[in-house]
Amino acid sequence: MLEIIASFIKQAIIQGIPLLYGSTGEILTEKSGNLNLGIPGIMYIGGISGVIGAYFYEKAVVDINPFLCVMIPLLCSILGSVLMALIYCFLTVTLCANQNVTGLALTTFGMGVANFFGVFILNGASYTAAPLAYKAFSAMIPVLSGLGVVGKVLFSYGFLAYAAIVLAVVLHWFFTRTRAGLNLRAVGENPATADAAGINVTLYKYVATCTGAAICGVGGLYYVLDYNQGIWATTGQIEALGWLAVALVIFTTWKPLNAIWGAYLFGVLYWLYQFLPSLLGITVASYMTDLIQMLPYVVTIVVLIVVSLRKKKENQPPEHLGLSYFREER
Repeated sequence: MLEIIASFIKQAIIQGIPLLYGSTGEILTEKSGNLNLGIPGIMYIGGISGVIGAYFYEKAVVDINPFLCVMIPLLCSILGSVLMALIYCFLTVTLCANQNVTGLALTTFGMGVANFFGVFILNGASYTAAPLAYKAFSAMIPVLSGLGVVGKVLFSYGFLAYAAIVLAVVLHWFFTRTRAGLNLRAVGENPATADAAGINVTLYKYVATCTGAAICGVGGLYYVLDYNQGIWATTGQIEALGWLAVALVIFTTWKPLNAIWGAYLFGVLYWLYQFLPSLLGITVASYMTDLIQMLPYVVTIVVLIVVSLRKKKENQPPEHLGLSYFREER
């Protein structure tokens, strides 16, 4: 039973890692007032960009450098994600287009582009398109990962699992302890007032959205090069993770520290159907699987209702979230 529980927790943590990247990146974006619903598409682009970078590097070089096996896909993922964010910013910040429509369009665009390159450019590749990159990204801590159940639960992950937690903590510090973080929150709450105070609203929106997209893209990269063993799959799983990450932002009430435990809780709820027979002896019918996987969204709706009823300012979204800023109307 202990081994089953350990496997369950490990699977939940693995599922929560891309959610943590996605939600952390979207929190940073939404703090600037930009509602980017293109997160699933950005995670797709981040994943395929990293896979292509790793694939062509391994294909072109005989003497593979492990450091470059990590850095090349990581940089490619960040670059692809930032390009998607620049499209979003140009349309919504510069041209003041509708943020909801733009984000949904980016999701569809990102999925289409990623699957096109995944199917046709990587067509003919081996089963694992980037085996050495997968090995580098999934390398565990040598000694600690062998410490029985504790090592299996806490230390049997690649470096991106721990980087996600560090990133969320750093983002919390940025929002609460730095002037730039305070300025960013001011832009999201009232851009007209921030503009009058001398804060460059456009610059903050661009930088926050591009940085947030880069973080989300790394979540897509983790899914492909670590979780999925370097294999590009068109099953739509990345899209599901992207929408879960958007829901997680609401669940955590826009707080990066809450995203850490919230991501793993969503992982527990998402994989509950697989472990119910082993944990509780309950057989789950096939038609019940989708209903159980819906639990994270149900929990998000409940949290949204509770937060709305309590009406605490610190638990509310940025006041100008999703709205375009017209400077001439200030």
